[in-house]
Amino acid sequence: MRTRLKRPEQIDKMREAGQIVADTLRLMRASVEPGITTRQLDQIAEENIRRHGATPSYKGYRGFPASICASVNTVIVHGIPNDTPLEEGDIISVDVGAKYRGFHGDATISLGVGAVPDESQRLMDVCRAALYAGIEKTRAGNRLTDISATIQHCVESAGFSVVRDLYGHGIGSNLHEEPLLPHYGDPGQGPRLRAGMVLTIEPMIAAGDPAWETLSDNWTVVTLDGSLSAQFEHTVAITDNGPEILTDLGD
Repeated sequence: MRTRLKRPEQIDKMREAGQIVADTLRLMRASVEPGITTRQLDQIAEENIRRHGATPSYKGYRGFPASICASVNTVIVHGIPNDTPLEEGDIISVDVGAKYRGFHGDATISLGVGAVPDESQRLMDVCRAALYAGIEKTRAGNRLTDISATIQHCVESAGFSVVRDLYGHGIGSNLHEEPLLPHYGDPGQGPRLRAGMVLTIEPMIAAGDPAWETLSDNWTVVTLDGSLSAQFEHTVAITDNGPEILTDLGD
């Protein structure tokens, strides 16, 4: 499948979808506290997405049962919201997608629940820094894995590990498009980046070993060694003037 370049009017629609995602993530950040359940967060997010005239990208996608992915502590990605209350010291990655006027936006933030241990905060800080380091490489003329190598260096130099075989991707009228973007690897490989490409960059990192397994629900991905995980993600458009974060939260 060829990488789909987006026309300016299509990127305008993706920018609108991205800002609905950003608004929803700001609401998630304001709502996460000890005692709230991930099912309650899911309800809050879905109501907000629909209030903007959009639809949740994930609900029903390949059978996924919720509007957000809510991944707590050792869950890397695709956590299904449930009725277990969050506890002080937990960390949670909230992944939100919204489709608006035919195009998707997609982003993730990791959040501490109340006061968290210093090492948990450092894990989240490094993951966020790795995302933005990767975004800086998302420029026309670079190769795809220039992003990958930069993220890996940022994460591993801090003593954490990059989760393998879970990817960023192209995005547009479909939630998942080519190319797949690994968050590790040697630079200078893969397709050359071009203006009009739109990618999700979404490093998933672990405090311990990067090995993972999928639970029996066929969605929830957890660290094999029980170590904590964090994820940050943005939808990024490549322009002639550099990367534009379409899901920018404004902070």
